Parts: sequence; structure tokens; C-alpha cells
Amino acid sequence: MPVLFFVISLQAADATDKDKIQKAPLRRIVIDAGHGGSPSAAGKFYGASGKHMEEKDVALATALRLRDVINEQMPDVEVIMTRTTDVFNSPIVKANIANAAKGDLFISLHCNDVPGLLHKEITGYTTKTIKRKGKTIEKKVPQYHTWRTPNPAIGTETYIWGVGKTKDKEEALMENNFTDAALLTIDNGNPAMKMINSLRTYEYAQKSRKLAETVEEEFIKSNRVSRGAKQRDEKGIWVLQAVAMPAILIEMGFLSNADEEAFITSEEGQQQTAETIVKALKRYKFSLEAHLRGQTTGTR
Repeated sequence: MPVLFFVISLQAADATDKDKIQKAPLRRIVIDAGHGGSPSAAGKFYGASGKHMEEKDVALATALRLRDVINEQMPDVEVIMTRTTDVFNSPIVKANIANAAKGDLFISLHCNDVPGLLHKEITGYTTKTIKRKGKTIEKKVPQYHTWRTPNPAIGTETYIWGVGKTKDKEEALMENNFTDAALLTIDNGNPAMKMINSLRTYEYAQKSRKLAETVEEEFIKSNRVSRGAKQRDEKGIWVLQAVAMPAILIEMGFLSNADEEAFITSEEGQQQTAETIVKALKRYKFSLEAHLRGQTTGTR
């Protein structure tokens, strides 16, 4: 196998070295506006609801602005949308759209939501007669008044797929082989191809992590509260590991927080969010191009 892998590597290098300069490392971005559609159509995938706007509508409005800002500021990058109207597409459909487009990056936009804080206080007692070990006794039972107050949770979060879902990502690459032409004739079941997909999965994880961190850095620069770049290991985020490309999911803010809801549902807030993400994308693209130039000149 080492010999076979060496031959494959030489073939791939020969096929790609000639056009590394011409090929941009970030040519196509798939933007996913999270959720969408009616409650009956979306079911458990309907998403969060704010007092003034639904998550699906915030995600779509911001995604369309993000598309427009990319088109304006990064004209050499093509944008593919998983939806442009209020329609429900399952995560499977979204992943299929992204994989069919052979994107170089997948960005999913969402909003956070948490329940209010539960409070309770004793307002009095009632007496309850119970039997215990054959005896009748009276017991005081407290009576409670309960109420909720708004949860103060605030801030942005950017997720990548969890480490525990790496095998799922490798399977997505096996099923959607976007490797160079010299590799397309190799059976996915070949041990060499499995190794290539494993290496590419690691590469995509590193790229996703770097972009997620960069997005949160840019949110901080724009005076947003950042909760950081994260993984959701146990539950995972299915669509992120189902797309054969680097992928992130951005939680743009909390609809359950009145101040933050006012910002992310406003045109100004959505425009600022889109522009902030594009600043991160420009940094990400520059780093990819710098790395490619280093490979081409033999430097790192």
C-alpha cells in the first residue's frame, strides 16, 4: 500500500501542480439559511421563535444580505443558496444541495434561544394527612408561587462538527469524491483512497476551526459579545458533517434576549452581521491563498 499511495500522490501532484496558480482555493461558498417553511412542514426542524420574528426569517434575511455582500466585495467567489424563499428543506436536502454544488465552504446561519429563568418562593403551607407505618400523621406541604424572568444569555457562537463525528465526515467525502481528476478513477473502497479521505477530513476540520475562530474574532471587533468557537460533540450538528467541505454554523444571537433580538431582527443588525462575516471570509481566503503560494514556491 505505501507504494500505491506514493504513486497516487505523484499522480495527484502532477495533475494539480500545473494549475495551482490558476485555481483559487475558495471559489464557491454555499450559504444555508437555517430552518424555513411552516410549522406543519418543518415539524421538529421549525426553529426558534422570538417575540417579533422567527429564526427562519432572520436567517433568510441575513443570508440574502450575506450573499449580496460577498458578491460585492468578493466578486471572484460564487455563492450558492440552499434557499432564497420561506421554504422548508430538510437537513438532508440542504447537504445534497451543497454537495451537488461541490462547494469549497458551507456556512449555515441560525439564531439561539433559551427558556426564561424559573423562580419560585414559598407562599404558605397546607396540611396533608398521610399514613406511614400504619399510623396516620399530618404533614405540612409547602405551597409555591412560580414565575419566569428573561434569560440574560447573549452573544454569538460559531460551531464546527464534533470530533466524535469525524467518521461521518469521512463517509461524506467517500460518497462525494471531489478530489482531483487523477484520483477519480480510484475505488473509494481502496485503502489508499480511505487514507486520502481521512487526511482531507483532518484538513477540513482545521480549516473549519480556523474560520470559526476568525468569525468570532470579527464579531468581537464589531462590539458583539462572543461566546466563542465551539464543537457539539455528543449530539453533533448533522449537516456540518454531511457536507464534503469545510463547514461552520453561526448562531447570530439570542432571540430570547430582548436587546439582542432587536439587533438581529433589524436591517441594520443584519447588514452588520453579514459584513462582519465577510470580513472573516476575506481573512480566511487570504490565508488559503498564502498557503497555496507557499506550496507552489516550496515554502511554508
